[in-house]
Amino acid sequence: MLPVYAHELGATGLYIGFIFGAFSLSRTAFLPFFGRLSDLKGRKPFITTGLLAYFLVAIGFTLSRNVNLFILIRFFQGIASAMILPVAQAYVGEITPRHREGFTMGLFNISLYAGLSLGPVVGGVVHDAFGLRTAFLSMGVVSLSGFFLCLVLLPRSKEERPLVPTGSPTRYRALVKNRYLDALFFFRFAFTTSIGMVWAFLPLLAGLEFNLSSSAIGILVMPGVLVTGLLQTPMGLLADRFDKRTLIVLGGIIAAGAVFSFVYAKGFWALFVANVLFGVGGGIAIPSVMAMTVIIGRHTGSMGSIMGMLTMGHSLGMLTGPIFAGFMMDTFDLSLAFVGGAVIMGLGSIVALVLTAGFQSWAEEKGHD
Repeated sequence: MLPVYAHELGATGLYIGFIFGAFSLSRTAFLPFFGRLSDLKGRKPFITTGLLAYFLVAIGFTLSRNVNLFILIRFFQGIASAMILPVAQAYVGEITPRHREGFTMGLFNISLYAGLSLGPVVGGVVHDAFGLRTAFLSMGVVSLSGFFLCLVLLPRSKEERPLVPTGSPTRYRALVKNRYLDALFFFRFAFTTSIGMVWAFLPLLAGLEFNLSSSAIGILVMPGVLVTGLLQTPMGLLADRFDKRTLIVLGGIIAAGAVFSFVYAKGFWALFVANVLFGVGGGIAIPSVMAMTVIIGRHTGSMGSIMGMLTMGHSLGMLTGPIFAGFMMDTFDLSLAFVGGAVIMGLGSIVALVLTAGFQSWAEEKGHD
């Protein structure tokens, strides 16, 4: 709901980009810190603190009526996000059985994509029925529920099963020299650059060009994320049995074509189909990306740091995509932003193909595949 509401308050395309970019900027800055700290101190304190902060952010959205304040709130929301997603992924990565990395991470990612797909629909329906304030309050209730569940059900930090019983996790200086991790980082950056543009400006395009309601916009945004979520488990199983590089590149190519097709979409159903195809691309690629990440994390003994680095690529993409698209909208034409997104996605696929050459042999040598 943020792009449409911000536009109603007078925000330009670039300001809408800043609203989304502020979240990614702060998350990117804090991910290395929280990722490594969770390797040293445990996962639970960061997950619960981040969820409680999300509740407070929802209250802030409810009270705010100023675009600049929205940007500030989103900045703090990014800090909270840095405590949650990569740390939770590291938590799951540590208990993932060998040769089941794709399936297990795919199963976990269903929760992520199910929430992301339901969020726009629920938010749109609540907004139409009860107003924007109630939609934000609903977000707060969900976040607070997650906080209490994790507080009660997750074991204490000292009871968490450590990945490496002795020794310190690998430092970032050494991690960035791993070309396989670099490949996954750049692919994730390219993919989420496209996501950032779609999430930030597809609602605006649908509202301004086709005069769709908030509920219809929610339904339009939902299928891409939903399809990605539905494909997580089957594609995860395939990733455990098939060449992960092939699946990553195939998914990247499909996603690039889908982003490019937004240029020629002329109505609701054309936008809908393009978004579904984008979800298919992500659903094919992401389980293999996560499986390879778990294998690297297991070898380095730095699961939190590794997941933090991968999420940094995600955050940088979410920062770059909306700001780039906002600039193109204000300066040239929004359609050119989607052309640029398709090019970036294509380049990400090529980089992943080249830099991950030999990963299977490397994994077997390390005894992880």
